[in-house]
Amino acid sequence: MLGLLETQRPIALDLFAGAGGMSLGFEQAGFDILAAVEIDPVHACTHHYNFPYTAVLCRSVEDLSAEEIRANSGIGDRDLDVILSGSPCQGFSLMGKRALDDPRNSLLWHFHRLVGELRPKYFVMENVRGLTIGEHKQLLEKLIAAFHALGYQVNQNYQILNAAHYGVPQSRERLFLLGCRQGFPLPQYPVPLTQIARPQPLKHPKKKFAHLPPSPTVWEALQDLPEVEHYPELLETDACVAEYQTPSDYGRILRSIQPLEDDYSYRRSYNPNLLTSSARTQHGEVARQRFADTPPGTREKVSRFHKLHPQGVCITLRAGTDRDRGSFTSPRPIHPQTPRCITVREAARLHSYPDWFRFHVTKWHGFRQVGNSVPPLLAKAVAIEIRRALGVEVAQPPQILNLGEETLLQGTLVQAMQHFPPLDQHAVNEVADGG
Repeated sequence: MLGLLETQRPIALDLFAGAGGMSLGFEQAGFDILAAVEIDPVHACTHHYNFPYTAVLCRSVEDLSAEEIRANSGIGDRDLDVILSGSPCQGFSLMGKRALDDPRNSLLWHFHRLVGELRPKYFVMENVRGLTIGEHKQLLEKLIAAFHALGYQVNQNYQILNAAHYGVPQSRERLFLLGCRQGFPLPQYPVPLTQIARPQPLKHPKKKFAHLPPSPTVWEALQDLPEVEHYPELLETDACVAEYQTPSDYGRILRSIQPLEDDYSYRRSYNPNLLTSSARTQHGEVARQRFADTPPGTREKVSRFHKLHPQGVCITLRAGTDRDRGSFTSPRPIHPQTPRCITVREAARLHSYPDWFRFHVTKWHGFRQVGNSVPPLLAKAVAIEIRRALGVEVAQPPQILNLGEETLLQGTLVQAMQHFPPLDQHAVNEVADGG
């Protein structure tokens, strides 16, 4: 592991990590993500690219024990501060069949099992609001009772948080369940930015820190990004050197021009002139005309794609389905000004990912990685409350990290699988034996 992790920052494990939205939000709040578990090799490679200090375990949580996680990461025998869980939500989603016997629902109980085995001080569980409705609410209450049996307190007044209330230009509602080991104070839920007196927007570009607007608009998120149709090379690749326009305060944050004062993430070394995750989609002229004729904030009548309103927030970005369920691509919003669907980078901006953060080069994988993830700024708001409950002060780390090899973002499923070696069973046996 990198020497930079010899710090006093609280440590976390991210289960169902995906590309790393939850990981990034907690890192921004001052946590070190020492291990991430992700079953999909393509997503695991993307996480490894963006978090070079994190041990990524490309396995199903169903097959993992606490000893394996500790032995194959920097956690070792340390007291874990928090476990994060954003398990697949299709079995509970109001958009799906909501089958109680959906096999993905059992992942909640493997999360419960690993909390019992690893005994973290805190845990955070994120899922869709459908888990609080109808028969699924009984499952949630049963899970809470099971955590009590493990010796954990759970905030019974669990809340549905909307990302748009925490500086994300997207309406996205998700359940967050917060719990702690007996003897620790229960964390509070974050207060929406709309209820906090905020400083005025920046007027001078040389001030040290930016302030997060309560709810940036779609256009504030996108206004400075280069127009991809001006770059024909983006028909063949997902990245090129491009000319950016004047950013909003929100854009300055995501371009790392002016970080937030309470951003304690590790800085990344990257080329700020390189437009990434921006492979173009070619639309026929008939479709382009329909897109152009569609009023902002409404659905295009044939494709049913939603056209973003520049002065509003984005609708919930969805991931579509994986290979096992037909590789269905979820409808992508139409750009508010250009008659085309948005790019992965534009979706990432609407999800609050900084521009240094990269995704798989294919549009299908890239949009799934964004749509499946927790918006980092929403995760950060929750993470700040966990850190406050821990009573830990953190500082901006001085290190600048190099991102991973770009091949991590380019591989097929088979190539991605080859990147992850088997777990070190010798180390597991030593942990199990107390050595």
